Amino acid sequence: MVGCGVRDWRTDPTFAMCRALVDGADPASFAGGAFDVRAVVAGVLSGARSGLLLDAVPWGNFPHGGDAREAVHLLRTGDNSARHATDVLGGLCANDSRAAAALAVPFLIPIATDARHAHRAAALAVLSGPARARHFGVASRDELLLHRTDPRRHAPDGYDDYGVEVTGYPAGWSVAAARAAITAEAPVLLPLLNDCDPTIRIDAAYALATAADLDHTVRTALAARFATEHDATVRAALLLAVAETTRAHAHPPTVWWFRERWQDQAEAPEVRLAAAIGWLCLTDEPAPEDLHQTLDTFATDERAHALDALPWMNAAAGSGEPGLRRCIRCMLHPEEPEPWDDPWAFSL
Repeated sequence: MVGCGVRDWRTDPTFAMCRALVDGADPASFAGGAFDVRAVVAGVLSGARSGLLLDAVPWGNFPHGGDAREAVHLLRTGDNSARHATDVLGGLCANDSRAAAALAVPFLIPIATDARHAHRAAALAVLSGPARARHFGVASRDELLLHRTDPRRHAPDGYDDYGVEVTGYPAGWSVAAARAAITAEAPVLLPLLNDCDPTIRIDAAYALATAADLDHTVRTALAARFATEHDATVRAALLLAVAETTRAHAHPPTVWWFRERWQDQAEAPEVRLAAAIGWLCLTDEPAPEDLHQTLDTFATDERAHALDALPWMNAAAGSGEPGLRRCIRCMLHPEEPEPWDDPWAFSL
């Protein structure tokens, strides 16, 4: 629960805040202030695009803030250590410590949307990480494509029941801040769906799927791109993005549209597989026989490994099991043990 930088952890204000929360302090006492990443992100959104100085932001008020600040600095300047920078930001999310990564999002979006920037792909690949709560290794129907920590809640999201991160920081505040930044900048991210680089199109869909989409603008744009997209893997990504945003903002006609996609024999296998996974996440209906047949036919080992190129499937993977395989097992055969619990898993 230690802050960042060279300051003595015993006097680090972030440590004091997190310790206070762990000891029972009311998070509301910090809401809207300098330790509320939601408030800080709201204050820097416009300044980040106009070149706001990194040092004008209170990075030190958030766990590992100095590390996040340095990562953003390396990406902005085009430093050759960009891979290390994205590893740092991705690692914060993977380690359930998102606050500082969420604070980085307003700075990452201008990099990602600058076609001339050398590290735009790297920035785009990590900017939506803090907008998804605890999604690594998640592959069940209840939880995949759901940014919440509690799949049982269907009420409008108040971000008040996400629990705390490993540092003691309110997890919901980090997720809310990241999603607010992506929502605010959705108009500049949407054109990336038409980028000439398929990887950019995939990662743009992944980021946009976390935006609040009450007017269905994002879902409409994703579906429109799907109608013109020719790359099968990108088409699969667009479907998963549509499913994710539809899960957050229900739209019954889209559920039927997904069923048509995995039943369409003219579609590429990757597309039918993504549509089947998306449909399973959008409905509680039992999986019909033709869906089982679709998955059995097309979910080959080779294709499952190839689809780990999609960030949703990559996040769902675990213990050497590709994300697609893990999703199929967890969604259709939840009674089967995890690979590491199977006594025969390592028997040859």
